[in-house]
Amino acid sequence: MGFDPIAEARRQWVAHDWPEAADGMAAVTSVMRAQQILQSRVDAALRPFDLTFARYELLMLLVFSRAGRLPMSKVSHRLQVHPTSVTNAADRLEQAGLIRREPHPDDRRVTLVAVTPAGRRLGLRATTALNDTVFGDVGLRPGQVRSLVDLLVDLRASAGDLG
Repeated sequence: MGFDPIAEARRQWVAHDWPEAADGMAAVTSVMRAQQILQSRVDAALRPFDLTFARYELLMLLVFSRAGRLPMSKVSHRLQVHPTSVTNAADRLEQAGLIRREPHPDDRRVTLVAVTPAGRRLGLRATTALNDTVFGDVGLRPGQVRSLVDLLVDLRASAGDLG
């Protein structure tokens, strides 16, 4: 194993009289670096499909929904993103013919987004690529992956992230 800049930063934290925060700094920095690594892998897997992860998530949320359509507000809530982000992702997916906007049958104030057959096919192809290149091997042993997920659920719960 080569030089680990995060381990060195932790050593410096201790040396500069912040030992009580050294492990926390190393944990936060490690998670942020891991996010960059995984984001790069996800971006590479989705690039051939002209999808960002945000657009992929929206597409797959619709693919997985019972009717293949959801109100924009529900999409925002389920993806835990600002409504503006959903609108931007929906605009791009709609321009590509992967989703369409529809009026709600009972409430004219609500706009639904619905996956098109082309969107469903592309989403499933992109999922295969992600499963093959990222999700199927994140760089940890299976037991470690489960432990990591459990730890991150605890972190998210302590931040109030679980509805």
